[in-house]
Amino acid sequence: MKEKVMPTIVLTLICVVSAALLVFSHELTKDRIADQKEQKFNKSVEALFGECDSTLIDDNFGHDEVEAIAVTSDGKTAIQVVADGYSKEGINILVGIDENGALSGIDFVSLGETPGLGSKVRDIESFREQFIGITEAPEDVDAISGATFSSKGMRKAVAAAMDVYNENKEAILGGR
Repeated sequence: MKEKVMPTIVLTLICVVSAALLVFSHELTKDRIADQKEQKFNKSVEALFGECDSTLIDDNFGHDEVEAIAVTSDGKTAIQVVADGYSKEGINILVGIDENGALSGIDFVSLGETPGLGSKVRDIESFREQFIGITEAPEDVDAISGATFSSKGMRKAVAAAMDVYNENKEAILGGR
């Protein structure tokens, strides 16, 4: 009987110790990871608007694809959106919206699309420029040949940012 129970006890003990170590390491590093994410986000906001102070809004207003929203002291808004392109959640962008509600810039936080094909949404400036100045979610975009899914993913990401901004403008700008 002892030969049958002992392996179960040893395996249970190993699992409990492993779980405790995972919890300990998570608790030890979670604040540093959050700080690094916030610093990276702030650098992306500065890439869009230049050096500025921004306030992070802790709400995605019911849009699951919206990761973060920040508002600068002069009324500009940066919305981080993650969308599917060819890769699931392969497009992670920061959409800059000026104080007049027009899209003023796009910065890539990360891009998990196919190098040389889907990455063209980042590399071809004329593709990104078609979004500059819009005030509403785009219905259609001039897709890049060979990167249709990535082009549609960018349209969805920009549309999500514009929708959340237009639907919640007062709440977003009131959060500064």
